[in-house]
Amino acid sequence: MISPGAHRRLPLTFVDTLLLSIFAFLAGFVDAIVGGGGLIQLPALLLFLPTAQQATLAPIFGTNKFSSICGTSLAMAQYASRINIRWEIILPAGAAACLFSFLGARIVSLIPPETLKPVVFVLLILALAYTIKRKDFGALHAPRLTPRAERFLALLTGAAIGFYDGFFGPGTGSFLILIFVGLFGYDFLNASANAKILNFCTNVAAVSYFAWSSNILYEHALPMGLCNMLGAFIGSRLAIAKGNQFVRVFFFLVVSALILKLGYDLW
Repeated sequence: MISPGAHRRLPLTFVDTLLLSIFAFLAGFVDAIVGGGGLIQLPALLLFLPTAQQATLAPIFGTNKFSSICGTSLAMAQYASRINIRWEIILPAGAAACLFSFLGARIVSLIPPETLKPVVFVLLILALAYTIKRKDFGALHAPRLTPRAERFLALLTGAAIGFYDGFFGPGTGSFLILIFVGLFGYDFLNASANAKILNFCTNVAAVSYFAWSSNILYEHALPMGLCNMLGAFIGSRLAIAKGNQFVRVFFFLVVSALILKLGYDLW
């Protein structure tokens, strides 16, 4: 009999591994378009990993982040090769996102992240309502800021969302897209491309920490990462091919799912 605190690794069955890989593929597909892959992949890990591996949740989160960053990096490369990215603005913002993501992860031990749930829940409802009301929201790519203002706001966005992702996490991709559409004047496709770069940077900090602390279950993370990459490849190519309206629809679906999940957690 295995004690609750044991960390001995039990082999998954072929069916379990196959199911985890399918969920990783779906997560990569959705995440590449509009973010929110964690809504699919993390519950699957909690459901299918052996109980002995769930004595502490750190290996679960580490495995999830490793798989996610595989798909995020491929989606980022796909977008970067086909969408005009202003690297002089987004790279400093990415550095700030990485730094503040690590800071947020460190502070999480001092302040319970659960206190953010009601705030995030309300913000997501307001964001979804505004997007539905404004039919032209994110339809046109018309950057409205000067280069200097855009650079400053990008740095601020990277720092704020990076901290949020390290501290709490749910809805990071959706919030990034909202900021790029609402404040920068980007359309949904360009917003998704830039959001993916910042999201990759925030994940780098998390994966580095989990790898350093030996909290990645590589026997599961590697096949999931490959499937996540495949899903991200198809999702990003589809988003680029189908265009802005396609991304907008996925945004509605993912934000609605986030609202339902957070509402259920609060209830």
